[in-house]
Amino acid sequence: MDVNAAAEPAGFVEPAVPPAPGEEQYPALAFANSAIASPGGRFTDFLGTPAQANQWLADRDLAPVDAGLREMCTAQLRSLREQIRSLLASRVEASPALPAALSAVNDAMTKVPTASLLRWDEKNGPYRTPPHPTTEIVDHALATLAADAADLLTGPDAERLTACGSPPCGRYLLRHGRRHWCSTRCGDRARAARAYARRTRAGAGTD
Repeated sequence: MDVNAAAEPAGFVEPAVPPAPGEEQYPALAFANSAIASPGGRFTDFLGTPAQANQWLADRDLAPVDAGLREMCTAQLRSLREQIRSLLASRVEASPALPAALSAVNDAMTKVPTASLLRWDEKNGPYRTPPHPTTEIVDHALATLAADAADLLTGPDAERLTACGSPPCGRYLLRHGRRHWCSTRCGDRARAARAYARRTRAGAGTD
């Protein structure tokens, strides 16, 4: 996906697009698809601002709605998204993964503890604390999404992973049968493009 495509003007609302097949099962797939390219050079990024990113995470129970994300955290999310997209592309295309993408996912997974930490209070002695205090909300979300991407890429569903076959859409999906489109909208657009191409060839043949 061309992240340099023209962004939508302020106030524009992207028509509702249903989740691509597999997104509800794998949050990392929804994460990779959180930037949408549309015909006409339009581009919608659901992590485009801290408020949008906070809402996207809150909708998936990865952050409280009032987490108050800042731009630095939002940029971290967008960066991991591009690295996960790179790994998905490598899997779909059967090409070697970029070392930087692997490092980014592994770093995200290992940055936060996976067990309650042991603390010691001078008055009450030892106690355990949750592994993800509120100050580490974004790190927790990044680790969760990175681990989910690793599960997708190494699990049985990886064989069904494919890219939407209707340019300019750049979403990924889990294929069902022969379906290679992430939505009915993209399927209709692909069929219309094929029909137009056939008419054009037929017209050229009659000249």
